[in-house]
Amino acid sequence: MNVRDAVTLISPAIAGRGGVWADIGAGEGIFSRALLELLGSESRVYAVDRDASALAALDAWPDVVRRQVTPVVADVSRPFDLPNAGATLLDGMLFANSLHFVRDAGGVLARLATWVKPGGRIVFVEYDRRAASRWVPHPIASATLPALTASAGLSAPTIVATRPSTYGGDLYVAVATRVVV
Repeated sequence: MNVRDAVTLISPAIAGRGGVWADIGAGEGIFSRALLELLGSESRVYAVDRDASALAALDAWPDVVRRQVTPVVADVSRPFDLPNAGATLLDGMLFANSLHFVRDAGGVLARLATWVKPGGRIVFVEYDRRAASRWVPHPIASATLPALTASAGLSAPTIVATRPSTYGGDLYVAVATRVVV
């Protein structure tokens, strides 16, 4: 997938421009770059991944874009902090092909969702109708996503896009919001 494909895929889940987001499991930053294109020049994105060498690919981006991204090397299954975030809550969070790598997806989602403002968006890109494999060890079927989001204090998810996956099953994009309590 390239940046243009990622923009097309997630655009129905992104509302408005600007804001501070986190791309959880950013890898080499394809979806981080897509977020920046959709959110515009006044946005900031934390690109979080446990693989420092993957995040190093962000160094090749043009300076103007790279200034909007803060790479964070972290294993999301363990507690970590976003540099210079302080008490600032995020406007949104993206899990693009990443939550299925976490054995305790519900626990991780519940912990990280607290970093999002009430009413903020959490976007998921996951595989549906796909068996577990080394590439998708813990698939999150669209039918199980509502229970996962509810347990994390999020609204019921809305699937906003689907497409057949080259690797089997379907790829879906869903969005939920942090519930205001």
